[in-house]
Amino acid sequence: QVQLVESGGGLVQPGGSLTLSCAASGFTLEGYAIGWFRQAPGKEREWVSCISDGAGSTSYTDSVKGRFTISRSNAKNTVYLQMNGLKPEDTAVYYCAAEYRPGWGTCGTSDIVYDYWGQGTQVTVSS
Repeated sequence: QVQLVESGGGLVQPGGSLTLSCAASGFTLEGYAIGWFRQAPGKEREWVSCISDGAGSTSYTDSVKGRFTISRSNAKNTVYLQMNGLKPEDTAVYYCAAEYRPGWGTCGTSDIVYDYWGQGTQVTVSS
């Protein structure tokens, strides 16, 4: 069974840090570009970051540049999102998604291109 499972969410104070993990089971992430999206209450899902198949390319939405870092370990079949300097406006359910894009060196910013999705992990930034 193909699955993506996010973990690492939780409650953190403003300025704090969290690292989200996206672990794949039932398939290998090699060949897949991975994206992170988030959805806050009452808002549409938005793209946050993505990483290409070979990790040669990463992209971030402007609001998280300099604070979030995406990385991957194909050996562990896992992608990470390191989040520093968290703000209340980062509060959302965070989802990872995978798109088969072997060797393209790019990753997508639109949710319609992604093939597999995780169930999401809640991140709450509050004092």
